[in-house]
Amino acid sequence: MKRIRMAMSFAGVFAVIVVSTPMMAQSQLMPSESEVGDVAADLMPELTVVADHGGEPARPYFVAIGMAGVPESEGYVSEPQEPLSISELDMLPVVSETLTPGRAEARSLELPAGTTPFFLVGDDDLSLKWLEQRGDILRSMYAVGLVVNVQGAEGMERLRNAAPGLELRPVAGDDLAGRVGLSHYPVLITATRIEQ
Repeated sequence: MKRIRMAMSFAGVFAVIVVSTPMMAQSQLMPSESEVGDVAADLMPELTVVADHGGEPARPYFVAIGMAGVPESEGYVSEPQEPLSISELDMLPVVSETLTPGRAEARSLELPAGTTPFFLVGDDDLSLKWLEQRGDILRSMYAVGLVVNVQGAEGMERLRNAAPGLELRPVAGDDLAGRVGLSHYPVLITATRIEQ
């Protein structure tokens, strides 16, 4: 009986040791929050300069890497820049290599529902006449005009005079022409149809 009690007593002590040891070990292994940064920096090797040819030091950029051992206070701070100002004149001339004035066959099209109607024109006689004839329809649809061939500001002005109240933007149209299978303009493109 004594042996059984001693075995149970020993087993109880062993259980207490086994159960409490992980908690004690865990609390001793867990660093405080203030030590985490120091531990990470201590584990990382020091940065070594392989070559220095002058210029701007790269050290400030290492702050973003984290654990590079570079304090936030030494990090890179970009200088505020003036916003880039681009005018319509900067986009001219616009030349679309695959689009020319000419006859386009009407056909069905499947674009996402809610696509804003838009039209393609250029600075040419056919486009100017088309805009004068279709202007009311285009305005009623709130269609946006993409000018795919125009040499300069004078050409844009001619188009705007032929289409008062319509928004016209100079845009190269080769990519669009390839996607919808066009080679001629002027055309109106809606979510469901291409027509001249």
